[in-house]
Amino acid sequence: MPKVKTGLENLIESPPDEMSKQRIGLLCNPASVSGNLTHAVSLIQKTFPGQLAALYAPQHGYFAEKQDNMIESEDMVNPELQIPVFSLYGKTRVPTREMFDPIDTIIIDLQDVGTRVYTFIYTMSYCLESARRFNKKVVVLDRPNPVGGNKVEGNILKPDCKSFVGRFPIPMRHGMTIGELAQFFNDVYDIGCDLRVIRMKNWNRNMLFRDTGLTWVPPSPNLPTPDSAMVYPGQVLWEGTNVSEGRGTTQPFELFGAPYWNLEKIRESLPESVLSGVILRPAAFEPTSNKWSGRLCNGFQLHVTDPETYGSYRLSLQLLQAVISHHPDSFQWKSPPYEYESEKMPIDLIIGDREIRKKINNNEHLEDIEKSWQKDLEAFRIIRKKFYLYS
Repeated sequence: MPKVKTGLENLIESPPDEMSKQRIGLLCNPASVSGNLTHAVSLIQKTFPGQLAALYAPQHGYFAEKQDNMIESEDMVNPELQIPVFSLYGKTRVPTREMFDPIDTIIIDLQDVGTRVYTFIYTMSYCLESARRFNKKVVVLDRPNPVGGNKVEGNILKPDCKSFVGRFPIPMRHGMTIGELAQFFNDVYDIGCDLRVIRMKNWNRNMLFRDTGLTWVPPSPNLPTPDSAMVYPGQVLWEGTNVSEGRGTTQPFELFGAPYWNLEKIRESLPESVLSGVILRPAAFEPTSNKWSGRLCNGFQLHVTDPETYGSYRLSLQLLQAVISHHPDSFQWKSPPYEYESEKMPIDLIIGDREIRKKINNNEHLEDIEKSWQKDLEAFRIIRKKFYLYS
């Protein structure tokens, strides 16, 4: 199988003539690399000498060094090029006129992870909106969806749960590339900026990241491997609870648990149907930071054996329900703030629907809960196909 060639590599191989005299900005982080791991800054500077005028950084910082949510990055100056690096997860998450004044075109080269709550796609959406407002052009360099381009999972975001971990009504696992999402946001939500997407070569919708031939560079500190990205669409739910999602360990989101867990009771209450394609291995771990830091946690590690049948979101919902059922006195929902929302429950922002939390609390059957969102999910499946760039 030929190696996937990213949008970055295709831009460098065939630079558009109209960019030859433009002042260029670049939204990037350490995962913005070519197939041979050369960073986008170096490649763009070489291809468009003297034109790179500003850099922009998403959540977790220009160096992807910030560990957790709501840890902001400051603006800085790139020491080699002596050009500004504007933080889009700092004083503002929306690019200002001052930030866009140095450029004519912003290039966006970010590795998304295929999950609604991952903020890079909303940083991109704000860039689209600001580009329209300030009459700038946008070029999105496409990259693989690491969890594939076919499968979608979960409920559609409700308007009253809109936040920086969910701006638009899409499901938890959306099955689109960042380039496809750029076109989807720009058209469906009437942003209307001057947008161009540089496609990949050799990528198809059946591919997981392991199939691409590319090297995984963590886009953020707590998604260190493609395996962590695979479980993330469901395991991110634990962020809205007092259960450790594995932050502060070497395998975040794969490892999860809490000191009060009774593993035998939790495991016994899981129907076999939610365990398709995955093994729950009992594990003990001690986070070095974040929840339960320095405390021994009882939990599991997820081992995905069949990505086709594994349903990350439904398994994590079922686990969440089992924990609440067996540990009602110890389990707690996390209190605000979360991602700059000071009143709404963090779990509601993550799930994207207040009613689902209530149904889980009431121990309603998962099959009935899932039925409530199937009509909206099917509508999303249909509309997203209009923006497919790959078969």
